[in-house]
Amino acid sequence: MLLDGIETLLVLAKEGTMSKAGTRLYISQSAVSKRIANLEKRLGKKLIEPAGRHIQLTATAKKLIDSVEPSYREMKGLIFEQQDIQDTSLITIACSETLVAGYLSDILGAYIQKDPHLSVFTQQTPFIIESVLSGDATIGFCAGHLPPQHGIVARHLIDEQFTIVSAAPLDATPTMLLTNDLKNSANTYQAATLQKMGIKPMMEMDSYTAAAKLALGGVAPALIPMSVVKTLNIEVHHCHHFDFLNALTRPVHICYRRKSYQAKRVELLIETIADFVPTATLSP
Repeated sequence: MLLDGIETLLVLAKEGTMSKAGTRLYISQSAVSKRIANLEKRLGKKLIEPAGRHIQLTATAKKLIDSVEPSYREMKGLIFEQQDIQDTSLITIACSETLVAGYLSDILGAYIQKDPHLSVFTQQTPFIIESVLSGDATIGFCAGHLPPQHGIVARHLIDEQFTIVSAAPLDATPTMLLTNDLKNSANTYQAATLQKMGIKPMMEMDSYTAAAKLALGGVAPALIPMSVVKTLNIEVHHCHHFDFLNALTRPVHICYRRKSYQAKRVELLIETIADFVPTATLSP
């Protein structure tokens, strides 16, 4: 189908490989390749080219994505809004991995006993916003800065504090840190503060957990949010606070389409998370 091909191209453009696109779409790598081939046949134009282990979009593909992506996502969202959420309808939560471990894990066990028709999947913040916009997720629970003009309800819950995790004692602000991926649009705001302090990112990880473990292993100090400190049970003597961290907080939001909130089950889940998170806020 044409829409299957468009969806696959959009995912492939973000993931970069057939295998990653297949994982995100829950289909095989060969099915991804077949969908793209069918779309190319339908359009009569080449859309992708091999580039080592990754794929490269042609100019035609980039132009097509720019043209159809906003409309495609809005169309999916509008279709999602037409669905009635019943007592047994599945409610999906797209959530940052660190927020699952640091917050949801504390309340979801008891909550799911009352409402078992819930599902959680992890994504990075830009993808969480896309999932809520398209209706692939009922609720988004995300950390970091949100893209502008995202078109959904975003309730700010807390500004989570950071600490610097180090295996060795720190007497002064380190000149290099392990950080999370600063190219991720949710994290780019951190780069300006670090640059102002004369701190260089030594390595940019895709996981705060990985950065924290490397720091504890003695590689280098790492910039870590407090929910990860709690999850990993990092001892207080490994956590160091400096004044510049007061301005380097990580905003946490819960996001949803306005119409979704009209469903009582969705409203109850949103309010349960929104009530709990501020009470669980951690300090260094």
